[in-house]
Amino acid sequence: MRILYGYFRSSAAFRVRIALGLKGLDYEHRAINLKPGVSEQKSEDYLKLNPQGRVPYFIDGDVALSQSPAILEYLDEAYPRPSLLPEGMADRAYVRQLASLIGCDIHPLNNLSVLMRIKGQLGADEDATNSWYHHWVTEGFTALEAMLASSEHRGRFCFGDTPSMADIYLVPQVWNARRFGTPLDAFPTILSIDAACQQEQAFIAAAPENQPDAPQA
Repeated sequence: MRILYGYFRSSAAFRVRIALGLKGLDYEHRAINLKPGVSEQKSEDYLKLNPQGRVPYFIDGDVALSQSPAILEYLDEAYPRPSLLPEGMADRAYVRQLASLIGCDIHPLNNLSVLMRIKGQLGADEDATNSWYHHWVTEGFTALEAMLASSEHRGRFCFGDTPSMADIYLVPQVWNARRFGTPLDAFPTILSIDAACQQEQAFIAAAPENQPDAPQA
């Protein structure tokens, strides 16, 4: 039995939902509300399950994992078709490089815990917090846009015409950038790839607004 603990707006949980969808794997969704004032991730029961107190947390039979990179790598080894990585060693490294640019250089500076720390402990107002967010996304996307625009590997997606791990990282970051109102017109290649992903059922089903714990309009 596969279980995914997540939060509808979590970029990291979003990645895992996309991967599960691309591989056609069913799972049970268990919502963990990360909103300040609720903070179910800090509950005694959840900390017993996942001492880090974050999402996602994924269970597949006897396998239990936190950290989306580890979960994605596990899924690709346990359920190898369709693969999230291309065939050749150098090509796989290239896709991981794109994913790491987002997962290591952009997302950690802008996740919920960091933004709440900036607001709460450091006293930043809404404008200052948004400026922080926009800066790091813009800096990271500027580099990513240049890499993708000049790449011989790029097709409809980050690598060729099949979604890969790079797209799994890209789409949640674009979604969140739009949520925070980050200007994206300077990144046409990124936007083109995101638009291609939005035509794929796995990405549509994984979108935050389509999750059971998303607020209903």
